[in-house]
Amino acid sequence: MTNPLVDIQIPIPFDSFDAEHVEPAFEILLAEAQARLDAIAGFPGPRTFANTLLSLDEATERVDYAMTLVRHLEGVATSKEMRAAHNAVEPKVSEFHARIPLNEGLWNALQEYAATQEAKALTGVRKRYLDKTLDYFRRHGAGLDAAGKQRLAEIDVELAQLTTKFSEHVLDSTNAFEELIADESRLAGLPESAIAAAAAGARAKGRSGWRFTLQAPSYLALMTYLDDGAVRERFYRANQTRAAAAPFDNHALAPRILELRKEKAKLLGFSDFADLVLVDRMAKTGARAFEFLETLRARTLAPFAAENRQLLAFRREIEGPSAPDPAAWDIAYYAEKQRKARYHFDEEDLRPYFPLEQVVMGMFETAGRLYGVAVREAPGVPTWHPEVKYYEIREDGRLMGAFYADWHPRETKRGGAWMDAFVTGEPAAPGRHHIGVICGNLTPPVDGKPALLTHREVETIFHEFGHLLHHCLSNVEVRGLSGTSVAWDFVELPSQIMENWCWERESLDLFARHWRTGAPIPEDLYQKMRKARNYRAANMQMRQLSFGFADLKLHREFDPERDGDVIAYARRILEEFSPAPLPPDHAMILSFTHLFGSPVGYGAGYYSYKWAEVLDADAFSLFRENGVFHRETGLRFRRHILEKGDSVDAGELFRSFRGRDPELNALLERQGLAGGQ
Repeated sequence: MTNPLVDIQIPIPFDSFDAEHVEPAFEILLAEAQARLDAIAGFPGPRTFANTLLSLDEATERVDYAMTLVRHLEGVATSKEMRAAHNAVEPKVSEFHARIPLNEGLWNALQEYAATQEAKALTGVRKRYLDKTLDYFRRHGAGLDAAGKQRLAEIDVELAQLTTKFSEHVLDSTNAFEELIADESRLAGLPESAIAAAAAGARAKGRSGWRFTLQAPSYLALMTYLDDGAVRERFYRANQTRAAAAPFDNHALAPRILELRKEKAKLLGFSDFADLVLVDRMAKTGARAFEFLETLRARTLAPFAAENRQLLAFRREIEGPSAPDPAAWDIAYYAEKQRKARYHFDEEDLRPYFPLEQVVMGMFETAGRLYGVAVREAPGVPTWHPEVKYYEIREDGRLMGAFYADWHPRETKRGGAWMDAFVTGEPAAPGRHHIGVICGNLTPPVDGKPALLTHREVETIFHEFGHLLHHCLSNVEVRGLSGTSVAWDFVELPSQIMENWCWERESLDLFARHWRTGAPIPEDLYQKMRKARNYRAANMQMRQLSFGFADLKLHREFDPERDGDVIAYARRILEEFSPAPLPPDHAMILSFTHLFGSPVGYGAGYYSYKWAEVLDADAFSLFRENGVFHRETGLRFRRHILEKGDSVDAGELFRSFRGRDPELNALLERQGLAGGQ
């Protein structure tokens, strides 16, 4: 029987393979891929773009496809068997990829081709792919001696193992914590939706009462609304100390990951890991990324301090002049009360207008109006869970791409929200379309009601769908330059810009309708929502900046011999941006999978969220000028951004859409911080 992981199959046979297929598949795939690479290196000539560059681009496709599927299933439907299989093949695949730029025969082949007249005459996408491939090989050790190459490969394998273990510890420690509340009076303050979800969570475990966990819908509701401060404190401490103690302890892993990244950068001739990974991104250097964050911090400090003074004053208004400063676990609670008092707006009032399926349909309609595509569910395709749905994206009947959507939390699924690419299609090849996935951990349906989302969850859906469109609308002939394979500080532009359509009346009316009556959001509620949009915007910005600063300082400056414990070091940085003192046991850095959940990931790149937010605010200002559903502007964004992948420099792509370089003020004005000094 053929191993279902060995060949790229469309649709993907998620119902046909399991953990026992993984290791045998990679024995075949890695051997075949290595044979392809050896054939390129040993090709007698003459060298051409097709037999050298395109062959190299295609050589690892089946390995990448299979590894993406295995990594995905380990993240959304983990089991002891799948985790063991994943962990068995991950180091082998990492070593295989790490050794590609260290292959002297391949490096010689690339240099031979680069010296040909054909190579010298290349233009456009093909020239960019040659230049980027040569640069990639240089930055990944092609010029090292034999000992250096060996050490680099060892580092990459160890990084893959450590970062995988880091993510496992975060998932396991998240699932290990729960609290069952038996007395209904202790639920005071919680909205009906959170109480119903907690009751359903308890029933699912065969228990009575109300079950709360560290999964996002449960945790955020509790921290925002629950009157019982002692319970909020317990959950806050549990969340901030995930993966900080045995048996799921990341304390030793984080500094070792930083040490290996630093060694890798030095080995390759860079001053630090930030300079290594940013050299082909828009920021170019760690210093420039740091300067960007400093500029935003300077513009945010004054309104940040004012917001926090106002929150303390508000607490004292309702509790008396002796009320203490809010603790870290009090901030969200009192902020929500202040928002209600100031704007007469309760986020929960919006939930009935955001049933999941309706939001999804409205999101598809938004994409159709902007980009001229149609998105429809295609039932009957195998998936990994009954809740998962499969959709196709078409234009004038032509299949452009397809994707899976997996929206709700499970104990076998990692936290957060993300998009991934399973198959990168070939624009010129019928039947080889793009395939991706979008995942979330959103409020599930409860008590016969549909899944009723918060507005922030609606933004999350639109965000991940923006990434998905970037992949599925890509029209680049070279796989390695297609879709979301762009500069990391550019990749969030297509996702973050989509969030803007969650705020405009014209677009909200497509999907924001009461789940019982079908009525749109009342105008007074909409206006309250708009006015409350920038409530504590400076605090939200400082939170993101804190992660960016901690990330860059860890990867540019941290020295354990000088700076001591990595938890304490990170806590000192984060506290500079916090509205309340952080408790001594605060260890959030040990569950920060953005930084430590993969060999590179957002390591030295967390600033990218803010960088791309500047791009998105400035880009969306053109839609605001022309109309939020202005088709020509939408098609221009599709043509110059979504379709281009990394086939053109990111800065040039932005200029081609916007007509100029990005400007910071659009973001500050949107946040209401333009006057911050």
